[in-house]
Amino acid sequence: RLRLHDGKLIKDRRYHLRTYPNCFVAKELTDWLIDHKEAPDRETAIRLMQKLMDHYIIHHVCDEHSDYKDAKLLYRFRKDDGTFPLSKDVKVFMRGQSLYEKLVSVEDSILKMREENSVKYQRTFLGSEMIDWLIQEGEVENRQEAVELGRALLEHGIIQHVSNRHHFFDSDILYHFWINFRRRRRLTELLNENSSRALSESPDSPFCLRKLNPEPGNTSFLSVQTNKEIKVVSAVRRSSITSLSGNSNAYFSAPPTLVFPPVAECNPKSVLKRPVTNEELLSPGAPYVKKTLTIVGDAVGWGFVVRGGRPCHIQAVDPGGPAAAAGMKVCQFVFSVNGVYVLHLDYQTISSLIMTGPRTLVMEVMEAIE
Repeated sequence: RLRLHDGKLIKDRRYHLRTYPNCFVAKELTDWLIDHKEAPDRETAIRLMQKLMDHYIIHHVCDEHSDYKDAKLLYRFRKDDGTFPLSKDVKVFMRGQSLYEKLVSVEDSILKMREENSVKYQRTFLGSEMIDWLIQEGEVENRQEAVELGRALLEHGIIQHVSNRHHFFDSDILYHFWINFRRRRRLTELLNENSSRALSESPDSPFCLRKLNPEPGNTSFLSVQTNKEIKVVSAVRRSSITSLSGNSNAYFSAPPTLVFPPVAECNPKSVLKRPVTNEELLSPGAPYVKKTLTIVGDAVGWGFVVRGGRPCHIQAVDPGGPAAAAGMKVCQFVFSVNGVYVLHLDYQTISSLIMTGPRTLVMEVMEAIE
């Protein structure tokens, strides 16, 4: 947006006897994206701008078009006309960016490279150090408000404990900025970000267990849907299905119907005996132990179900799947996914993190001490 302002692509324009301030012509912007190597071709440029429309960053000046058209139509950044939706998440992100810029631009900043357990971390600070700085700079009025701000920044993935073991506290625990706000992102990175809604609603989620039939009372699980072909793997849990293919081809000639015994039930009712809050999990001396699980997905996924929210819990585990082999159990609470703190998230968002992450899944879970 700022580059477009500098390049005079964004300016007041007159159309049908009316002046529209701070807008741009779609066709001119498409040309600009290609000329400045932000997009390789017009099709990609259109997809990029559609992403910005879907995220309420730009819109047609009269809101007559819900899609981005590569034509002589006027569009505008919502930031330029005051219609950009400042949700809580956006406000926290912008606050984090503002604090980061302020910290990196001052001499003798509290952000320094530090070492913990022989590992060096960049942009680090002590919890108490950050709180002192926030009060000194007038960013907050007291230490309690500073702790609340620090916790909000951590829960939104902006800062993080260096080894991702603690929430934010007024102490000498070491934290660092997880996001480098000065890294310039290319627009094309937007095309690699999948919609969390589409993922969470997808019936083909490979980490979830799926029922054979949706009828009530059927609690058997299918490892794959019957209209999918899967590659035969050599893992023990899948070795017994090789004979079903009838040949040595790497793919099944006919889709298999593999049904697990009804060991773990998948139903709307939570497996938890009672609700558990984040405060209870994180309170000092709480009867919970944290475990790190490394789960290598196979051809049909990871083999578990996440449900609930704030915190989420493991609702079901495929007894012959990778998750069970890694030590996952029902009723465990999901603390982090691939280094991202997730206690404050719902299961749809965690589903998205898992779906868009690598095949090797690293999860931290909290388990009740028996």
